[in-house]
Amino acid sequence: MAFIARLHPVIVHFPIALVIVAAAAEAAATATGSSRWRAVAVVNVRTAAAFGLAAVLAGWRLASATAMESTPLLEWHRWFGAIAAVSMAAAAIATWRGERRSVRDLWIYRIALVCAAASVAVAGHLGGMLVWGVALLRP
Repeated sequence: MAFIARLHPVIVHFPIALVIVAAAAEAAATATGSSRWRAVAVVNVRTAAAFGLAAVLAGWRLASATAMESTPLLEWHRWFGAIAAVSMAAAAIATWRGERRSVRDLWIYRIALVCAAASVAVAGHLGGMLVWGVALLRP
């Protein structure tokens, strides 16, 4: 198995945390109108987009390894991870204009960020089920 593929379990946790913090910071920015919270959200979503891309590339490489059995659960995990990375990238791109961004750009950013956070949650849960089994959350 290639070295990059083995990095997936290590890399993946960082963008998950970053996108969740970005979504929480954006919610705080929306609720308070504070530009400080938005700055926190923007930095986190941009970093999450970069690391999310690396996590997806490593994950797809890992899933393509001969030792990995292709199952429907793995395919769902792969695609939700890809959707999360694309959503993170869309949110990051929508922040490029900085304070001069239009209302349309702000809504694209917010919608992409919510999609990224939701996709990350689903992909993370599916990944946990792949590693720990489908009874992951059962007592």
